[in-house]
Amino acid sequence: APSALTEVEAHSVERIPDADRTATPLDLFRLAFGGANTFSTCVLGAFPILFGLSFRQGLAATVLGVLTGALILCPMAVFGPVNGTNNAVSSSAHLGVHGRVVGSFLSLLTAVAFFSLSVWSSGDALVGGAHRLFGLERGTLSYVVAYALFAGLVLAVCVYGFRFMLFVNKIAVTSASLLFLLGAVAFAGDFDPSYAGVFTDSADAATRSMFWPSFIGATLIVLSNPVSFGAFLGDWSRYIPASTPRRRVVGAAFLSQLATLLPFVFGLATASIVATKAPAYVDPAAPDFVGGLLAISPSWFFLPVCLLALIGGMSTGTTSLYGTGLDFSSVFPRLSRVRATLLVGALSIVFIFVGRFGLDLVRSISTFATVIITCTTPWMVVMMLGFWTRRGWYDPEALQVFNRRQRGGRYWFAHGWNWRGMTAWWVAALTGVLFTNIPGQFVGPLGDLAHGVDIGLPLSLAVAAVLFLALLRLFPEPRAAYGPAGARLARTVEVPVPPITGPGAASGTGAPVPAADAR
Repeated sequence: APSALTEVEAHSVERIPDADRTATPLDLFRLAFGGANTFSTCVLGAFPILFGLSFRQGLAATVLGVLTGALILCPMAVFGPVNGTNNAVSSSAHLGVHGRVVGSFLSLLTAVAFFSLSVWSSGDALVGGAHRLFGLERGTLSYVVAYALFAGLVLAVCVYGFRFMLFVNKIAVTSASLLFLLGAVAFAGDFDPSYAGVFTDSADAATRSMFWPSFIGATLIVLSNPVSFGAFLGDWSRYIPASTPRRRVVGAAFLSQLATLLPFVFGLATASIVATKAPAYVDPAAPDFVGGLLAISPSWFFLPVCLLALIGGMSTGTTSLYGTGLDFSSVFPRLSRVRATLLVGALSIVFIFVGRFGLDLVRSISTFATVIITCTTPWMVVMMLGFWTRRGWYDPEALQVFNRRQRGGRYWFAHGWNWRGMTAWWVAALTGVLFTNIPGQFVGPLGDLAHGVDIGLPLSLAVAAVLFLALLRLFPEPRAAYGPAGARLARTVEVPVPPITGPGAASGTGAPVPAADAR
C-alpha cells in the first residue's frame, strides 16, 4: 500500500522497488500540469505583451513555444519507469558516472529559477490582494513576510516527499483550472483580441525591425517552461511501473504541457487588458504584471486571485524544489534527502530576496529562463539520442555507482567521464549562449550575427545532435554499455569492463536488468 501522506519519504535516488512503484501516467500528468498550471506561468504568458507583440502575435508565439517545448520534453519521461530513478542518475549512462553531476547542476539552476518565480508572483499577488481587500500596507516588510511564509509552506511539502506533493497537485490541477475559468468570466468584458501592440503599420522602421527578435524572444520565454521540467520528469515517473507502455508515459508528459495553454493564454489576455487600461504596469522600464492584474480586476475577483496565487504557487514551488533536494542528497552523501531539500530551499530563498529587492526582476526571470533553455536542451538531446542508440537498455546497478561512492562498472568510461556526451553537451550549450539574443534582456557575444534574431536554441539543438552522433561513430563506446541487441547507428569496441568496487560492491559488474519491451 502507498505510504501515508504525513510519512516522510524514505527513498532517495536508489532504484525504487517494484512494490513501491504504484504511480500511473495520470499521476505524472497531474504533477507536470499542476506544476505549471499556476500564477507564475501567467507571468511568463505576459512576456509577449511586455515585448510589444499584439495579442494575436503573442498567441502565435505562445502556441509555438508550448508545442515545441512539449515535443522536446516528452521523451524525457521514459527514463524514470525504465531505471526506477531520476534523470540525473540515468544520465550516468551517457555522460559517465561522474558526468551525471551535470544533470544535478541543471536541476539546481531550474529549481532556483522557478521556485523563486513562484514565490515572487504568488507573494506579490497575496500582498496586492490583501491591500485591496483589507488595506494592508504594500511595504517591504509585507513582501518579506509573504515570501518567507510562502517559501516555508513549500519547503514543508517537499520535506514530506512524493506522496504529499502528489496530493497537493491533485487539488491544484482542479482548483486552479476552475479559478482560471472564473477569471475568463471576470475579464471577458474588457478583453479585446484586436490589441495591436507596438509593431503596427504606423510604427517607425526601427521599431518594426525589432518584430522578429521580439517574437522569437517571447517564444523562447514560453518554451523555457516545458523545457524546465526535463531534469525533473524522472523524479516523478520513477514511481511508474516499468511494464507501463512507454507511449502512455510520453503521452502524459506531452498532454500535460499542452494543458498549460490555459494559464499561458490567461496571462497573455490579461496582460493585453493591462496594456490598454493601465499601461504604466507594462512599461518596459519597470513592468509589474501582478500589480496591473490587480488594478484591472473587479473587486469580487480579488479573493480568487489570492487563492490562485496560493494554490498555484504551492504546486510550482514543490515540483521545482522536490527533485533538486532529492538529487543533491546523492551528490553530497552527508546530506539526507530532507537536509538537502532544506539546503537548496535556503539558497533559493536568498536568491528570492536578492532578485526581488536588489536586481531587475524581469531581467532576472528572462535571463535565467534563457540559461535554462540553452544549457538544459543540449543535455536532453544527448540523453534522448543515447536512449535511442542503446535501444532503451540500461544496467541499473552501474547507474548507482556514483551514489554509492563506488568505482567501475559499465558506465565508468574514462575515470568516470564519458567525454563524448560531455563534449557534445558543453559545446552545444556554449554555442547556444554565444548566439542568444533576447532584446533588452540578454545578448550573447555573437547574438547580433543573425540581425538580432535569436538562433541560439536551434543551433544548440543541431550541434548537440550532430556532434554526439559523430563522436559515437568516430570514437566507439564499449560494447558492454549496450544491451543484448547491440547498438543502433553507433559503433562499439570490445574492451573489458572494470569491476564495481567500493562500499557494498558485489563481485562483477552487477546484474543488468533489461528495460521493459518497447511498446
